[in-house]
Amino acid sequence: MVTVMQKIKDIEDEMERTQKNKATAHHLGLLKAKLAKLRRELLTPSSKGAGGAGEGFDVTKSGDSRVGLVGFPSVGKSTLLNKLTGTFSEVASYEFTTLTCIPGVIMYR
Repeated sequence: MVTVMQKIKDIEDEMERTQKNKATAHHLGLLKAKLAKLRRELLTPSSKGAGGAGEGFDVTKSGDSRVGLVGFPSVGKSTLLNKLTGTFSEVASYEFTTLTCIPGVIMYR
């Protein structure tokens, strides 16, 4: 498997070997564009191999504070959320029923 650094080195080597004239100007431009793209990939972290392929936990902000329920599977987090907030979060007798983030708002007084 070729790494990004190896690809950059290969493109730089090809640019050194290529003569600079009108006939090769387009080819050199394409190589420079590929080189810039690969260098940008080096600077930005890749999200391809990060964890699971889930939807994430992006929740819109609302209310005065935010609380997250974290714990072991099948201990009643979704049931507690359903009772306190009145939202619907699927509840079942097997582990990992709730795989996404379910937002809820508690109305107090």
